[in-house]
Amino acid sequence: MDMATQPVVIKQHLIDPEICIRCNTCEATCPVGAITHDERNYVVKADVCNACMACVPPCPTGAIDNWRTVPRARAYSVEEQLGWDELPPELTPDQWGAEGFEPVELEPVVHTPDTTAPQAGEETEFTAATYGSTVPPWSAAHAYTNLYGAKNPTTATVVGNVRVNEEGTANETHHIVLDFGAMPFPVLEGQSIGILPPGVDAQGRPHHARQYSIASPRNGERPGYNNVSLTVKRVTQDHQGRPVRGVCSNYLCDLKVGETVQVIGPFGTSFLMPNHPRSNIVMICTGTGSAPMRAMTEWRRRLRKSGKFEGGKLMLFFGARTKEELPYFGPLMSLPKDFIDINLAFSRTPGAPKRYVQDLMRERAPDLGELLKDPNTYIYVCGLKSMETGVLLALRDVAHASGLPWDLLAGALKREGRLHLETY
Repeated sequence: MDMATQPVVIKQHLIDPEICIRCNTCEATCPVGAITHDERNYVVKADVCNACMACVPPCPTGAIDNWRTVPRARAYSVEEQLGWDELPPELTPDQWGAEGFEPVELEPVVHTPDTTAPQAGEETEFTAATYGSTVPPWSAAHAYTNLYGAKNPTTATVVGNVRVNEEGTANETHHIVLDFGAMPFPVLEGQSIGILPPGVDAQGRPHHARQYSIASPRNGERPGYNNVSLTVKRVTQDHQGRPVRGVCSNYLCDLKVGETVQVIGPFGTSFLMPNHPRSNIVMICTGTGSAPMRAMTEWRRRLRKSGKFEGGKLMLFFGARTKEELPYFGPLMSLPKDFIDINLAFSRTPGAPKRYVQDLMRERAPDLGELLKDPNTYIYVCGLKSMETGVLLALRDVAHASGLPWDLLAGALKREGRLHLETY
């Protein structure tokens, strides 16, 4: 669009810094690169955003779905947005007049869920933005969200904090249990919460919330109690291997039983498990991405024990650098073989070749392919962003090996809420 045909007034897409939990979902999802961030805020470039809405449904808090009517020449710059602690109000009539305009009211921007995968022959990237579903399974329970925000957090008490991988390994991971007492905090498997660490950042502003997936089932880490568990890795270096001290992860890992934390949420309306009989669940994860998989597995284990639910097959592909670094290794090995099909991939075992979850998926193609043929199969992927493309390509290869046309299958998985990806 040239300058002569550009609209004079626009609905500018903005992200609410008070609600945003800086999970990076929007930036990872945006197909045109309109979203960027610094250490404080996520913001939208007005001259790049095309209002495609791809970033709206994956946002767990709704912070992404904000708009302001402004003259194009008066659009808020990236620099302005990075300095915000809250969204500006709509322009007043006087401000419109100062820009030489009469006040304008545009139609609201409405999101229509994209439930279609690319068609055969289309060139596309194998990413969550293309293939991941933003609608929940048809039989998922109703999810409550945003009950508590940054301005009205609730308080939880630490009732458990144990390390869940072996001592002496580089990646120290803790299982932390938080109890909410009498305060309502209903959650489902696949949802997440935000933790507000105490203190202020380098600019003297309160730390923003950090997001953690819930590792416990809907009726509590301890059945019948109002508590949740988290799987937290102590962050001691950044993605480039440089030493850092993760503000919230170290705070959580150092908590003692009896101490309290400030919690917001819960978040998430689509990464939810199916609840109808004979539904199969394929879980693919790395590291702390195992948290929602643990929640789903434990809920199915409790249902199985009750004898009141006929569950389908569970299949897990779990990756870590070594066996010693893998969270929950001991409890995983104690689960009955007729309950869950466990496949472990280790990429840094001394004297052994590197193996990743996508390698195991291809090795188990006959069994995984049978599950892909079943319309009652739901697939969940959670872990590092770097696994996303490899897992999707492996699913495509398994589909082809099983005689399934990937284009048709991918479309059905996305449309029916049966392929969910959460990567970070």
